[in-house]
Amino acid sequence: MTRRSLLTVAGGLVMCLCLAACGKKFDPASGASPAPQVVTASNADVVTVEHPGEFSLAAAGRIDSPHRLSVTGSVFPDINREVPVISLASGRVVDIHVTLDQDVTRGQLLMKVQSPDVLNAFDTYLKAVNDEQMNNKAYLRAKDLYAHGAIAQGMLEQAQDAEDDAKADLDAATRQLNTLGLDRNHPSDVVNVYAPISGVIVAQNVTNAAAAGVTYSGSATAFTIADLSHVWVICDVYENDLPQVQLGQEAQIALNAYPDKVLTGRVSDIGPVLDPTIRTAKVRIDVANPGMLRLGMFVTATLIGRTREIHATVPADAILHLHDQDWVYVPAGGNHFRRVVVQAGNMLPGGNQEILSGITPGQQVVRSVLQLESVLESQ
Repeated sequence: MTRRSLLTVAGGLVMCLCLAACGKKFDPASGASPAPQVVTASNADVVTVEHPGEFSLAAAGRIDSPHRLSVTGSVFPDINREVPVISLASGRVVDIHVTLDQDVTRGQLLMKVQSPDVLNAFDTYLKAVNDEQMNNKAYLRAKDLYAHGAIAQGMLEQAQDAEDDAKADLDAATRQLNTLGLDRNHPSDVVNVYAPISGVIVAQNVTNAAAAGVTYSGSATAFTIADLSHVWVICDVYENDLPQVQLGQEAQIALNAYPDKVLTGRVSDIGPVLDPTIRTAKVRIDVANPGMLRLGMFVTATLIGRTREIHATVPADAILHLHDQDWVYVPAGGNHFRRVVVQAGNMLPGGNQEILSGITPGQQVVRSVLQLESVLESQ
């Protein structure tokens, strides 16, 4: 007697395995082993086979591992490593040497600004130089006259005070030139603006011929440079999960863009304010950036807790990945196997995989999902 095999997919997320095997009745005299047969079951998650002994079973192992909490987040710059670039000399931009998203090094020329502030600073400096020279000559003359008894001590003190004031004015004028980044030996009305740190230009607020500085209409911050060697991962953690989060806690960062890469970070801040709508707090994780993290990337952060939990382990081949879910088949009595949803965890040595939930240690599962599928497909 022959049977027709039927495989249907129903419910979008579950696969109903309703099969009837084709073949002849087993003839004991032939010496051949009967092929495993699958027949229709009423439950979409239950498979009924004629010879369950043909399917190898494995007992789920046991592993003692730290508690894990998985949350989603995004990559942000570390604000402590963001530096604004400001031209202390106000004026008009005459030359720009860099642009947005460009890597720069500390001391690199970013732009040039033509500024009347520079002319005023040089004017003040030159006058201070002349005044100091004149007062110094007067002081030396008064000192000589006092030594020969030609003038009173009070006149010498006045000359010395004038010389001290002139030196103070000269020192202030020199410092002003240094603050503006000017070379006092090479007067110019153009100021060079250099990068204060190495990093990436993440914001640009000026163009050629635009106003720069703090006294003209325009943005005071010409550029913003971010050092992305370390970044922040900001995650949303639900209120009920907050007791499992602690400062300094280790976090494993999985990248959607690089699924085979896992980075390690540390919790550096737990937000004191909850979002009133979704009841979550912002948790900040400091992560060293090997170069692959980009601002705005989506990541999954697994927070490694200090408490330990007992989880099951199964052969990796026993897990069926279907519709973004993980499944295993377990014996359901007689010649039935039942499909069970599990939450798979980390891969383990020896070809095993951790099971966070769904089954318990010691529970039997079908060792190879492919073995079951191959039988179903052959019928």
